[in-house]
Amino acid sequence: MAQNNKLVTPFLKWVGGKRQIMPSIVELLPKNIGSYNYVEPFIGGGAVLFNLQPKNAIINDFNAELINVYTVIKNKLDELIADLKKHHNAAEYFYELRSLDRTDEFKQLTPVQRASRIIYLNKTCFNGLYRVNNAGEFNAPFGRYKNPNIVNEPTLKAVNKFLNSNNITINSGDYSDILKQTDEKSFVYLDPPYHPISENSNFTGYIQGGWDMYDQIELRKACDELHNKGVKFLLSNSSADFIKEQYKGYKISIVKANRAINSDGANRGEVDELLIRNYE
Repeated sequence: MAQNNKLVTPFLKWVGGKRQIMPSIVELLPKNIGSYNYVEPFIGGGAVLFNLQPKNAIINDFNAELINVYTVIKNKLDELIADLKKHHNAAEYFYELRSLDRTDEFKQLTPVQRASRIIYLNKTCFNGLYRVNNAGEFNAPFGRYKNPNIVNEPTLKAVNKFLNSNNITINSGDYSDILKQTDEKSFVYLDPPYHPISENSNFTGYIQGGWDMYDQIELRKACDELHNKGVKFLLSNSSADFIKEQYKGYKISIVKANRAINSDGANRGEVDELLIRNYE
């Protein structure tokens, strides 16, 4: 197997990014992972995709702005890099750009300008966190970083090369539509919005409208369907009792993750997460 390119890494900081628990994920993958079509319906920051660098993959996210960034990196990289170089790391400029999605002006932006805006906001906002309110408007505050890496050319170029030298299909829509495209030659990695462990920890701010327990139940039913079709899947979620109960028929591994995204520093630290699979 060809050596993976170490520069192919996430270009955005995403809530619940998987770099933390990557060794545990890699350990639990099917042995001959390279022979499967890789399917990831909740791509987010793409940490697992970029770690595996599969030859054949279908990636998807409900967040159309996020998927636009992947598409632009794949198809219009030079234009994107040129646009990223125009940004300033200043509060007034940040808030001006952030407020665009509340105006009609936003509809006038090209796909390149929209992608550039998302990367800029992600690199310069507080905690580097993509967060939208219920209206789908970006709402994280300015981060006041001295020298944020707004134009990370080596990573963007490496991701562009990866997306173009392999058979990677990029979609934006409902995860269930993507799961319909699977068969026993597919391996599906599912990283949905996590079920809250406690009432006040419910951060699902990167998908408009959030997720609730009924969405989690629908997803578990979709996993049952995958299992019945003979499709291997691995799913990550919080260690909530509700999730353990939903997936009690499957193999559940408990892994530790450091989660640093919490406004109260005392609540940052190691938390249990679940990796759930339907194969040996």
